[in-house]
Amino acid sequence: MSTLVVKFGGTSVATTERIQHVAQRIQQEYAKGYRLVVVVSAMGKTTDQLVVMANDIATAPSKREMDVLLTTGEQITISLLSMALQTLGLKAQSFTGWQAGIVTEQVPSNARIETVQAAAIQQALDAGEIAVVAGFQGVDAQGNITTLGRGGSDTTAVALAAALGAARCDIYTDVDGVYTSDPRYVLGARKLHELSYDEMLELAHLGAGVLHPRSVELAKNHRMPMTVRSSYEAVEGTILKEEVTVEKQLVVRGVAFEEQIVRMTAYYNENYTGSLANIFTTLAKNHINVDIIVQAMIAHGNPSVSFSVKESQLQETLAVLKAHQKTLGYDHIEHERQLAKVSIVGSGMASNPGVAAAMFERLYREGISVKMVSTSEIKVSVVVAHEDMLNAANALHEEFELNKLSIEA
Repeated sequence: MSTLVVKFGGTSVATTERIQHVAQRIQQEYAKGYRLVVVVSAMGKTTDQLVVMANDIATAPSKREMDVLLTTGEQITISLLSMALQTLGLKAQSFTGWQAGIVTEQVPSNARIETVQAAAIQQALDAGEIAVVAGFQGVDAQGNITTLGRGGSDTTAVALAAALGAARCDIYTDVDGVYTSDPRYVLGARKLHELSYDEMLELAHLGAGVLHPRSVELAKNHRMPMTVRSSYEAVEGTILKEEVTVEKQLVVRGVAFEEQIVRMTAYYNENYTGSLANIFTTLAKNHINVDIIVQAMIAHGNPSVSFSVKESQLQETLAVLKAHQKTLGYDHIEHERQLAKVSIVGSGMASNPGVAAAMFERLYREGISVKMVSTSEIKVSVVVAHEDMLNAANALHEEFELNKLSIEA
């Protein structure tokens, strides 16, 4: 019997009625003969509510205690879903992250999975039980409860699938697949039937909220077949794989956008002779993610380096830089808020010159000023004013004719 790992997100289990519906979907998969591992998130907005409660108590709550608090959300879901499965006559057992053997690094609130010791899960499957596992959480080597960051339940699911040698990992969510862009904001967005791991990884990093980037990275590393499917409709989803076989004519396959971007610029004196890279080493040691980087070294002028961070990390970034100003050697820091990042992604871009030029030309015609640029073989990202974000996304979606993709393709 093949093992199948399925994951249901917070909206899919937001109420007891939806949990019962999920139990029925699981029953259908179980009837096909699969050994089933079910990974779930906290119900609806439970995590947000817990954060509000913590902030009512403390202005800067301990990250360790926040992990202890936030993991309770998933524990509610696994117990209720196990009860719902048992009511349907199925054998089911719930597992917290640490009971499931999810061992992480010692980084509160945003830990990476180091190993999966899945003996307890395997034992449950051998006994004919459905294993219901709390996503988003694990335990470090010191026995501390840890969390994997927002969207971490996706990562839990793929990590378990890889450890158990599963046939596939299905991510059930409130959308029926991965679209060329967010259909709530971009006219004519179309569902893609297939995406390569690399394309999905870029889209996930660039703001597409369908999947957590680490989950896609794990799926790619382990060549784990992965699908994104609807929790509510019995329709085909989007398949993630190494290479796509349909819709190959698309040079650009997706447009992603992300708000709450901050551009930070460090200015140095003209006689500064150190490495501008030191600033990024310091930020990395403090677990601050830097995205786009633009360095300016001008003869007989003051050097500077600009980089982007998320709004949520602005104050922490400023504090770290201020604490290390003497060793880093910069003169002063400036930052600009109310920015957004808009990106185009497609594996076909590597062999089709002129894509970036077409992107910049369209943005120019739309009167949108580009503040920063970042490129790779399969993506081009620009930072623009927040007020221009949706205009830019819709214009680029139209420019690369993603709105003409056949829905029946």
